[in-house]
Amino acid sequence: MPTPAVKSVLPVVLLGCGGVGRHLLRHIVSCRPLHANQGVSIRVVGVADSSSLLVADDVHSRGLDDALLTQLCAAKSAGSPLSSLLGLGHCQLFENPEARGKVVDAATTLGTTTGLVLVDCSATYDTVSLLKDAVDRGCCVVLANKKPLTGAYEDFQKLVSTFRRIRFESTVGAGLPVIASVTRIIASGDPVSRIVGSLSGTLGYVMSELEDGKKFSEVVKTAKSLGYTEPDPRDDLGGMDVARKALILARLLGQQISMDDINVESLYPSELGPDAVSTKDFIESGLAQLDKGMEERVKAASSRGNALRYVCEIESTGCQVGLKEVPKDSALGRLRGSDNVVEIYSRCYQSSPLVIQGAGAGNDTTAAGVLADIIDLQDLFPKTA
Repeated sequence: MPTPAVKSVLPVVLLGCGGVGRHLLRHIVSCRPLHANQGVSIRVVGVADSSSLLVADDVHSRGLDDALLTQLCAAKSAGSPLSSLLGLGHCQLFENPEARGKVVDAATTLGTTTGLVLVDCSATYDTVSLLKDAVDRGCCVVLANKKPLTGAYEDFQKLVSTFRRIRFESTVGAGLPVIASVTRIIASGDPVSRIVGSLSGTLGYVMSELEDGKKFSEVVKTAKSLGYTEPDPRDDLGGMDVARKALILARLLGQQISMDDINVESLYPSELGPDAVSTKDFIESGLAQLDKGMEERVKAASSRGNALRYVCEIESTGCQVGLKEVPKDSALGRLRGSDNVVEIYSRCYQSSPLVIQGAGAGNDTTAAGVLADIIDLQDLFPKTA
């Protein structure tokens, strides 16, 4: 297929060089031939981590080349700072707080000319003001980071008010089209009445394994060894990550709520929390204290023909996150492994919900979703010969 004579150039500044950010850069480089055939070129003009910003010498005409981006991924994977890449040329380094000003400068310069996509793959609330500044300057925003959308409702409203220029699919289901499906249903005039979902690959795996009679402590340890959990499994078992995803969906449905309004059930008691017990002690002895109670709940659900799942449930009356019995023959009841499942109910999908299922976690999958969001913005950028 011949390369199109006309293409859209999308300048990108990436915030966050963790697992998702590095996978995104690798995807951008490896997809060059595909995107060229589609008439799209992604020009990475800057990459920031928590302490500094590496930016191209001239953001107007060139980006960081693919060789440098590849070296950057290798350097960050090895724990090296962005400053170690300065010798590769055609780039400048700025340390915080000057780095933030340089991102704003790029947004100001490019936002009203060529356009700019600010991509947030970090895991911090600290990017909120920067994202709002970028929106004010006409830039597009793509989020994998959930926190800017789960803080103050005013911040959520500010960011999504420019719905045409923001994409955040990867904040909820990694690469799964959950946000797109909900927004399309709403746009059709079909009001969404209820969303139920298993939105944690970790907890989906844990709950499905318990059905086989395995002990909760053993399953959690196995999940940790497989890389499914955070270094401290309580970061998953506490349910806050699921709650953030639920909050984004609830706000998307028009609910003006905050995290404090969500009833979140933790799978461990406060006496086994991080303030009371070390990670090591929790894994070695704390988890075993939870085995009996969890076994009883799984058996009770099974005796009623149900499966126990950790889900978020969003209705007009509110939002809750925690363990719920679901029919074994439902999409949630049949869930196995680390997949995510979301059921969307509306007037048209009242008795038979729209079901979305697939891999909903992992750096690679999430980065692919972010890249798809970037490409989805191409029609907002000028075409060049």
